[in-house]
Amino acid sequence: MLGRRPDRPHVTREPAAAKRGLGGEQVEGRQAVAELLAARRRQVIDVWIAQELDPAPILDRIEKLATDARVPVRRVSRSRIDSVAASDAPQGVLAHARPLPEADFEDLCRPAAAPGGAKPFVLAVDGVTDPHNLGALLRSAEAAGATGAVLARHRAVHVTPTVAKAAAGAIERVPMAIVAGIPAALARAKELGCWVVGLAGDGDQSLFDGLPVADEAILLVVGAEGAGLSRLARARCDLVVSIPMKGRLPSLNVSAAGALALFEVSRRR
Repeated sequence: MLGRRPDRPHVTREPAAAKRGLGGEQVEGRQAVAELLAARRRQVIDVWIAQELDPAPILDRIEKLATDARVPVRRVSRSRIDSVAASDAPQGVLAHARPLPEADFEDLCRPAAAPGGAKPFVLAVDGVTDPHNLGALLRSAEAAGATGAVLARHRAVHVTPTVAKAAAGAIERVPMAIVAGIPAALARAKELGCWVVGLAGDGDQSLFDGLPVADEAILLVVGAEGAGLSRLARARCDLVVSIPMKGRLPSLNVSAAGALALFEVSRRR
């Protein structure tokens, strides 16, 4: 359904993580908006679609999902969308929604909280600040079957519009908890029966050499861009693994390394 031209809302540009909740109030990009509507996990306030866009199946899907959920669809100029967008390329589509709900960290570490009572398979993100990297990590986590993700409350990016777009809908599918500090959370996860596996360039063994705890309740920890795992986080890991590098470059981007590790755990489960 079509509505009146919307008033321009107040939009916080990157870094939107200054708000210490998960965030996610503005979602940009066609796939991200479609998944926001399809998941029906939180209230969607409205959807904006640029008037100049050529017809496309994904746009038809967005409009149908919005209509079915009784969410207003606003037709505005593409320049108007670009003027309020916080990501580089919103693709002529954005939506406003209530903030993402926060999962309880301890619940993520208990088998009963996982779908079908499965053993927890949780991604812990230790200090990642690039929104593209966090979005890519969450997308990989969802695709690999992770049951949750954990972010630090401070000194880390949360769900900004860029994260939401890069995640391509994964923010609606992966339960996320925020903790005061990753090291303390890792210690608590171990008390709750999870194995904690860190990923680092100088890990004790190769990611591909068995990973004997992959089919157990597991927290996989990835570190910040450049710095890697913090000293305290590494000290709380049961095992630290690395990805063997055959070329001349010393390491992979955190989102690429995280994707490999997530799918290796998934393969062994």
